[in-house]
Amino acid sequence: MRLSARVEYGVRAMAVLAFHFQDGPLPLREIASREGISFQFLEQIFPDLRRAGLIESARGARGGYMLALQPSQINVGDIVRAVEGPITPVNCLAEDGSGEVCRHRTEGCLTRHVWEKLRDRINEVLDEVSLADLIDWKPAHLIN
Repeated sequence: MRLSARVEYGVRAMAVLAFHFQDGPLPLREIASREGISFQFLEQIFPDLRRAGLIESARGARGGYMLALQPSQINVGDIVRAVEGPITPVNCLAEDGSGEVCRHRTEGCLTRHVWEKLRDRINEVLDEVSLADLIDWKPAHLIN
């Protein structure tokens, strides 16, 4: 299972905003440049983050984007769900109706509990890591 580039770039861009949280709004072009991400690609991701209430925008010469909450109040799971929607490793767990094919098997499905467990663990891991954790983390080779 792979997360999409939208998720990866969304998390990276949000980490940049968290790192510069005290500095005020950052232009999207600057975020894209710092992370080596296409500006046009970020333009497609940021409306989802704004709709989810994770970022705010400021207009004007010193405008750009900033986190809507403290870095400690936004976790990676929030970003993933804002950009991709609910985490569903298999179709039968989808809440959007795409899992209708196996709805009739829910009670007798021998594998459903494994997929539910996987979904729950993925959500747990993503929800326990905040943006503050990301920017405070230091790789072992940089310590000392």
